[in-house]
Amino acid sequence: MNYEDRLNELKKDLDKAKSLKYQAEARLEQLEKQEKEIVAELDKLNIRPEDLENEIEKLSTEIEDLFNEANNNLPKDLIG
Repeated sequence: MNYEDRLNELKKDLDKAKSLKYQAEARLEQLEKQEKEIVAELDKLNIRPEDLENEIEKLSTEIEDLFNEANNNLPKDLIG
């Protein structure tokens, strides 16, 4: 491969790298916007982001308890 071909190859690779960089920057901007929206939504619910895991666990337990309560209140003699 001669110098001109190698230079063209380098230019093509550089253009590709620039394109990938712009795509990554756009994606980062999109993700940062989503993060702000999620944090704002959590703020409306009075939940701090660092408490999110505990809140999910609490809600999961609450849902499980409600399913159990509903199941226990079903009239078993009528359905089975």
